[in-house]
Amino acid sequence: MDPKSPTFRLDVARWSALCARVAPGLDAAQAFAPLREAYAESHRAYHNAEHIVECLACFDEVAGEAERADEVEFALWLHDAVYRTRGGDSEALSAEWAVRLLAEGGAEPDVAPRVEAMILATKHAAEPPFPDAALMLDIDLSILGRDPERFDRYERDVRREYRWVPGPLFRSKRKEMLIAFAERPHLYGTRAFRDRFESQARENLARSIAAL
Repeated sequence: MDPKSPTFRLDVARWSALCARVAPGLDAAQAFAPLREAYAESHRAYHNAEHIVECLACFDEVAGEAERADEVEFALWLHDAVYRTRGGDSEALSAEWAVRLLAEGGAEPDVAPRVEAMILATKHAAEPPFPDAALMLDIDLSILGRDPERFDRYERDVRREYRWVPGPLFRSKRKEMLIAFAERPHLYGTRAFRDRFESQARENLARSIAAL
């Protein structure tokens, strides 16, 4: 499926409406252009506009679970704004981008720290610091519990993003990461996502680990 298809175009009207609620002083159209360009970068095979559109669609189904839904949505829009497969600073740089936009838009002072924390949590290196962060991480990881065809395409796309890594090294590191996920007591931090995705996610992970 072509991530540049109209189905996976970022919705500027949705973005503008969100900015009006969260950062009303921001020039949403001006802020949208570099964001759209970022998600269209040629090295992205999975972490592109399709991923954001899928995350937002998933968010729409569970928005009522969020304490501050607009902040979760804003974090989702920005969480992969910077995506580099060389180096480990993508999450920090994406968080900086989000904080800058919130400051430019005159967001309430307590908004930026929460959005920043949610984006930094997508490193998946520690327990989410608060419930909205757990919800956002579950949305980000919902791909693990998708149907096998979609999950397998995700795995192929991640490999394409790391095409510069030699095959044996990639397989070793990827297997190590997937095993670390599989060994968690729960893949998802919220009950709703566990009920919906946990079983299929574990099947997908086991199959991918075996193939590596």
